[in-house]
Amino acid sequence: MIRIGHAWDTHKLVENRKLILGGVEVDNPKGLLGHSDADVVLHAIAESLLGSLALGDLGSFFPDNSEKTKDMDSKYIVKSCYQMVLDKGFHLVNLDVTIYSEYIKIAPIRREIQQSVADILNVDCGQVSIKATTYEKMGFIGRGEALACESVCLVENGIEK
Repeated sequence: MIRIGHAWDTHKLVENRKLILGGVEVDNPKGLLGHSDADVVLHAIAESLLGSLALGDLGSFFPDNSEKTKDMDSKYIVKSCYQMVLDKGFHLVNLDVTIYSEYIKIAPIRREIQQSVADILNVDCGQVSIKATTYEKMGFIGRGEALACESVCLVENGIEK
């Protein structure tokens, strides 16, 4: 059996925060605002993994009003969500991720993000697609006020091939 999960996440860009995308710290004067480390890429991935098996949403497992999750490393969030998928007898077939960013260029760090995500999930890089696009200067992303990320994953049950 195969299952698909989809998720979208967005975070506001602000001063005095680190910018972390897919577990990679990016040199940028602004970072993403959030209760955890606000890694928009890993949040979308984690939520798509949960969605693939109808397990709920990130807020159910990592509430944004808990001191336990304050400034939490999103790598832990993704690993925890993927472990839930594995515990149900499923594994990742592939992951397709799109980062929406107007001014922060993803192309120079795309492969580093791809490798980071693959390492976090303990899968081959060929199972992880990282892409980026702009909002053509429209809306809050186009004005450089925020970043967003969309993730689609395919999981299947049974033994990994």
